[in-house]
This record gives sequence, structure tokens and C-alpha cells, in this order.
Amino acid sequence: MTRKLEGKVALVSGSGRGIGRSIAMKLASEGARLVINDLDQEPADETIALIREMGGEAVACVGNVTHTDFAERFVGTAVQEFKGLDIIINNAGYTWDNVIQKMTDEQWYAILDCHLTAPFRILRAAQPVIKALSKAEMEAGRRTMRKVVNISSVAGLFGNAGQSNYSTAKAGITGLTMTLAKEWGRLNVNVNCVAFGLIKTRLTSSAANGETAHIEGRDIKVGVNPGLMTAMEQTIPLGRAGTPDEAAGAVYLFCQPESDYISGQTLMCTGGLTGV
Repeated sequence: MTRKLEGKVALVSGSGRGIGRSIAMKLASEGARLVINDLDQEPADETIALIREMGGEAVACVGNVTHTDFAERFVGTAVQEFKGLDIIINNAGYTWDNVIQKMTDEQWYAILDCHLTAPFRILRAAQPVIKALSKAEMEAGRRTMRKVVNISSVAGLFGNAGQSNYSTAKAGITGLTMTLAKEWGRLNVNVNCVAFGLIKTRLTSSAANGETAHIEGRDIKVGVNPGLMTAMEQTIPLGRAGTPDEAAGAVYLFCQPESDYISGQTLMCTGGLTGV
């Protein structure tokens, strides 16, 4: 282990399972201290247990990222428990698909709230903390780089039929990324984005499995038609879907010191796929 993130404090939303858990585990393996978030206590505790098994430090901030009080709690947990904030990964999300003529206002706003408004609120809540830390460091003659990595999708870059809500939200997060890179550069913060292609998670599992995401008392069906999954994999130059650990590796690229002069960028993690 290189321990490039030794002592850093990281927030990872949606880190109780899937890609988020892999991101949290990767950051912890490099020495970061984690604030783990999930809608439910059990998956958050499972991630924390895995991190502690490897000798890392982690605490939970359980809750729905779309709730108006969540962002302050999330950031506050990092400050209270670890006395700092160095890395923010806006990862939490799910899909709720429909063609536009059948998409309800509830579907539209639910996905935008989760994938775009929630990251905005988290970053807004973090700004005073980051500003104060940066000011103190600069007055002491030190420069400490901090990292924000927002999660987008190829759907946000190229669109995807049946996902007008998700595609719009993920396009918006790339705009937020570029804007924050300009606003926070003076605070020594790199703000970047990773756009995932097809990654194997419960959200992309076979629809025949009957997987659901339980959100605010509602069970939302997730998964992909098996035939469609096969067709999608055939369009990927590497010939397969990515794994959560591979997705986490792309996020880690923007968290390590070697990325200190990279900001405002969107990296596609797609196995070579350049359109959908």
C-alpha cells in the first residue's frame, strides 16, 4: 500500500454498497478516514466493519441525501469526528426510468434531487469549512490540496433513451463540476468528475432478478433486460461491463496527489465506449 491519503478525511455518499463501497474501501486502503453514508444503517455498518477489518477508520452518517438537513449533518460529522475535510465524493444515486410521455413529475424531481441538488447542497455546506481550513493553511505558508469528485454517467454526456431525468441530472453535474473548479481553485481544491459506463451493480443486474431500491417507503424496480445487457456489452471495446473496484480506481485517480494540477475535468470510465 502506498498510503497516499494518510490522515485525509473523506466523505463518500451512497457508500453502503456497490460502487460507493468500493470507493470508500479504496480510499481507506490508502489511509483516508471515512464518513460512510447510506439510506439504511445496516449496509453502512457493513462497509464500516470492512474498513475497520483492514485497520482503517470510519463512521456513519445515515440518511437520505435529498433531505434538506442532510448536507449539514454529513459535513458536520467529518468535522466533529475527524476535525477536518479533505475529499468529497458525490456518489449516491439510483435510476427511475420511463420514456418522457410516461414520466411523472415525481420521477423527474426525485432523480434530479438525488443526482444534482444533493451534491449541490453538500458542496455548499462544505464551502465554509474548506475556506477556513485553506485560509489557515495559507497563512501558515502551507498549501494543502483538497479533492472533490462528482459522479456522472455516459447518459449525461450522450443521453440515454428512457432516462431523460437521469441523463439531465448527470449532464448537470458536469456543469457543476466545471463551475466549482473555477470558484474553488483559489482554495486549492481540485474539482473533477468521473462518468461511468456500464458497471456491474444491483442497478445494472438482470431485471429478471427482481431487484428493487427502497426509497422513502417506495420499492423502485431496478435492473436491465438481460438481452439489452448482452447487446450493451458487445458495444464496449473491452467486451464486458466494469466492476465496482474498477470504477473506484477511476475515482481514486482524482484523489491522489498526482492529480493536484487537474481540475474541471470529466473522465470517462467506460471500457473504451465513447457513445451510447
